[in-house]
Amino acid sequence: MKKQNQSDYKNLYKAILSLKTEEECSAFFSDVCTIQELEALSQRLNVAIMLKDGVSYLDVNKQTGASTATISRVGKCLNYGEGGYETVIKRIK
Repeated sequence: MKKQNQSDYKNLYKAILSLKTEEECSAFFSDVCTIQELEALSQRLNVAIMLKDGVSYLDVNKQTGASTATISRVGKCLNYGEGGYETVIKRIK
C-alpha cells in the first residue's frame, strides 16, 4: 500500500471513530458512499453474521442474494482475515 493511501485510510478510520450516534453514522456514510456501496457493505456484514451463525452458503445466497463469490470472500475473511468481522459481530449482538 502506498504511503498516501495509508494516510487517507487513517483519516477515514479517524472520521468513523469520531461518529457518536447512529444518525451521525448514517449521515456520514450517506455522504461518503453511493447507495450501491452502502448496500454492498451492509450485505457483506449480513453474510458474515449468517455464516458466523452456521448458515450454509446456499441458504445465505438465497436469503441475501449475495453472489457465491461474495459469500466465499466473506467466509475467507472470517476464517483467515484480520478479525474485523469477529470484533464487530460480537459488539453488535
